[in-house]
Amino acid sequence: MKAIYKNTVIAESDDTIVVENNHYFPPDAVKMEYLQKSPTPYTCPWKGKCQYFNVVVDGETLPDTAWSYPDPKEAAAKIKGYIAFWKDVKVL
Repeated sequence: MKAIYKNTVIAESDDTIVVENNHYFPPDAVKMEYLQKSPTPYTCPWKGKCQYFNVVVDGETLPDTAWSYPDPKEAAAKIKGYIAFWKDVKVL
């Protein structure tokens, strides 16, 4: 699987974990130079507190387009630290 925006590969892995139709990429498969932590708060009832990221490619910022659960609840422990993408980032 690849996460791509504007022909730039942001993440690539054959070991994604699918949760609620979203592919979560292992942390070492994500090019963190394209992500900036976002202050947007969110807590999922079953996964726990979320960390959003803005995706930044070629000077363009997509707010809150990636997210991770750095310290998830037990039910979501398998995606700890994994990163998923939303909206304009294509996951193929």
